[in-house]
Amino acid sequence: MTAKTIHIIIKRQDSPDSKIYEQEFRIPYRPNMNVISALMEIRRNPVDINGKTISPISWEMNCLEEVCGACSMIINGKPRQSCSTLIDNLDQPIKLAPLKTFPIVRDLLINRNKMFESLKKVKAWIPIDGSHDLGAGPKMPEAKRQWAYELSKCMTCGVCLESCPNVNEKSDFIGPAPLSQVRLFNAHPTGALNAAERLRTIMGEGGLANCGNSQNCVEACPKGIPLTTSIAALNRATTVQMFKDFFGSDNNY
Repeated sequence: MTAKTIHIIIKRQDSPDSKIYEQEFRIPYRPNMNVISALMEIRRNPVDINGKTISPISWEMNCLEEVCGACSMIINGKPRQSCSTLIDNLDQPIKLAPLKTFPIVRDLLINRNKMFESLKKVKAWIPIDGSHDLGAGPKMPEAKRQWAYELSKCMTCGVCLESCPNVNEKSDFIGPAPLSQVRLFNAHPTGALNAAERLRTIMGEGGLANCGNSQNCVEACPKGIPLTTSIAALNRATTVQMFKDFFGSDNNY
């Protein structure tokens, strides 16, 4: 009886400027394998389907429990996390490719700095001056805390940006994830001190106006974050902010 195997086709690129090519592999099957397990098997025995020894495949991983977002890639045409995607749930041959929205480093390894720079742009943090103990911070109402927690699940994996048709090389749209983080940090009692600044940022180039409301992002998000709900809420918030700025009623302006 022939042992069961897994057929994998990987899109490879040796450097950002080199030619794209594909390599095929057959590896031994084991129950409950995820895509990372398959890649690790190829790394352990780097031989392609023709028996040729190949250079190691590059990809990124860290937590292996769908928390860090590092192992995002396109699996059978869909952007997803390779740590939580099970081989048993995939049609073969399994095709692996890097996310196209981000610059390629090598093989399945991408550079996500574009997304991190967008988070800096919208100040996706709670600014607190000084190093001394300020004591307990202000409390959030329970209802607000519950939906804010859902937004805090974002792991900057980039899947929502990959799924968005408006995030591309011809657009400077920052994408759904940074926008949702604006709503998250504006909801925080201390973060709200910088709410106007964040709203003005997303009212400018690359902000809300570039969203086409395709809703691909909320469908693709591995954490089920209500991204389109956040974008709708930010549309209302920026409209209010625009009137405040026009009439000079914002104390922070």
